[in-house]
Amino acid sequence: MDERRSWLADAPRLLLLALLGLLVLAPYVWMVSASLKPLDELFRASLALWPERFFAVENYGKVFARVPVFQYIWNGIVVCAGILAFQLLFAVPAGYALAKLRFPGRDIAFGAVMLGLLVPPHVPALPLYVGFSQLGLLNTYAALILPFTISVFAIFLFRQFFKALPDELIHAARLDGMSEAGIVWRVVLPNAWPAATAFAIFSVVAHWNDLFWPLIVVEGPSRATPALGVLFFRSDEAGDDFAALMAAAVIMTAPLVLAFLFAQRRFVEGIATTGLKG
Repeated sequence: MDERRSWLADAPRLLLLALLGLLVLAPYVWMVSASLKPLDELFRASLALWPERFFAVENYGKVFARVPVFQYIWNGIVVCAGILAFQLLFAVPAGYALAKLRFPGRDIAFGAVMLGLLVPPHVPALPLYVGFSQLGLLNTYAALILPFTISVFAIFLFRQFFKALPDELIHAARLDGMSEAGIVWRVVLPNAWPAATAFAIFSVVAHWNDLFWPLIVVEGPSRATPALGVLFFRSDEAGDDFAALMAAAVIMTAPLVLAFLFAQRRFVEGIATTGLKG
């Protein structure tokens, strides 16, 4: 009886969350639906999700025939993995130092990190482009990775998570003779996997979908990321064939969807356990 009352009490909240979830998923559902239809069905006044004529073979076949899909996906994997590796390399020790070490200017350094969150990525784009051009690094993986190796959001996220870790854990590691670097990578980081997973989702989604910076530093398909690859497909191959364009978008976003479904439990846990402790 108590379980039934609890379910009835939670029903309005669950219904609201389900409706909001459907609202958020609606554009993606429409994109998948459009990729299965012939072009003439996309511009009808009726909004039917299931196609009258199943045109998936033609739409997806056109994408794989005209687009180096796996090259774009591989570029996205290399760029996102490289960015994430460097971001963790710098953000984890920085977050640990701001959370657990006492040194002069710590609060000022944390304030600088918070100010860094206010700087849009478009602001340093021009000087970065000039620098990479003079170094001859345009149209390379280095140009796509290096500007994002330090993430102030990652430093803030890890600092907040590390603040909640018990100091006794770190003191015990010091008593065992472990160095600060050893504490960071062998004690602190293994306890911060939820936060690391949550940040990894944020980072990969942001840079997988990024079009602004690749559009500036990449020429041609050899180093094009998935978002830029879809743009090339629209400009050079698809034209006004929006059904094929939606098929290309589904293919390029599928790795993100699969990655999130695989890591969603850790993602929710990381967000829930990363407090706002000052």
